[in-house]
Amino acid sequence: MEKGVEWQFDAYMQEIFRMREVDMKEYSPLALAYIGDSIYDLVIKSLVLNEGNKPVQKLHQKTSAYVQASTQSFMMRAMQEHLTEDEHAVYKRGRNAKSVSPAKNQSVTDYRRATGFEALLGFLYLKKDWKRLLDLVKIGLDSLEQGVK
Repeated sequence: MEKGVEWQFDAYMQEIFRMREVDMKEYSPLALAYIGDSIYDLVIKSLVLNEGNKPVQKLHQKTSAYVQASTQSFMMRAMQEHLTEDEHAVYKRGRNAKSVSPAKNQSVTDYRRATGFEALLGFLYLKKDWKRLLDLVKIGLDSLEQGVK
């Protein structure tokens, strides 16, 4: 892959949609979680689709297992020891944010930890630190395979 393709995509997106440069400090932790949820969903869907062509229902079932709060919470526990001080601060802000929607079929602890996870991913996405974002997701996914708590 040609170096700088990510930058080119981002620069082109900013150009054609006339997007402004953002200061991440402007965003609440729940706003970071909002975009982080989408980014994580895209990563997981890309991985699931890469396993081969399947009926959409099967793709959705596999994806759902990875995007639920309890799975994200499990992954976050494994990722925590790898976070920088700034990343941990963003995670804690997201985890401690008061959400208007209650946890659906998830424990409050898992839901809050998952919100922190998504806020961290949103932060890294907006920071354009896609390598770090993917490296942390990989650590989390590896922990699922190993069953590490």
